[in-house]
Amino acid sequence: MRIDIITVVPGLLESPFAHSIMKRAHDKGILKVNVVNLRDYTNYARAQVDDYPFGGGAGMVLMSEPLANAIESLQKDIKYDEVIFLTPDGTTLNQKIANNLSLKNNLLLICGHYKGIDQRIRDHFITMELSIGDYVLSGGELAAAVLTDAIGRLIPGVLNDESSALTDSFQDNLLAPPVYTRPEDFRGWKVPDVLMSGNHKLIDEWRHEQSLSRTKERRPDLFNKYE
Repeated sequence: MRIDIITVVPGLLESPFAHSIMKRAHDKGILKVNVVNLRDYTNYARAQVDDYPFGGGAGMVLMSEPLANAIESLQKDIKYDEVIFLTPDGTTLNQKIANNLSLKNNLLLICGHYKGIDQRIRDHFITMELSIGDYVLSGGELAAAVLTDAIGRLIPGVLNDESSALTDSFQDNLLAPPVYTRPEDFRGWKVPDVLMSGNHKLIDEWRHEQSLSRTKERRPDLFNKYE
């Protein structure tokens, strides 16, 4: 899979993909993340990519011309399955969306900044708009990193144990159950006996019951969907 990310501040995206699972995915050749500097595609002086909003108001807006130049330049060589704009008013990202996007070949992510991007880019280039939650960030870079990580870990071969992603929270509208590791007894706090029993049927039943109770308590909205 290839994910291209257009941004005004590419330095914000250096660290998230240089470590851990995302780095291993890159080293294996499974996931290629390409960070594109929007300022390389502007014809304005001093690499300008933003301007004041028509009609007045606070803040700046990313201009249409540099964004169109960048998108069309990339599209000359790559056919994107989705062109995604990270924005607070987009559809809220969830596990189902991440699952679906992980099956794609090429994605282009657009990071908003300041007060957002010119609406004409949204109208004519963007095929999907996503938000990572009901709050506002300084820019779309961190949201793009979150989306890329959520997608990338689902690609076969990225995780050492591919079944791990299938047991994550939200895969079946349930939160994951509690997990334990060594030592078995820590300060008198013991691991539940069922997990030490070796009876995988009982263990699976216990984990499912724990997922149900945890979801009902913490996320009744998800529990209602599960029912």
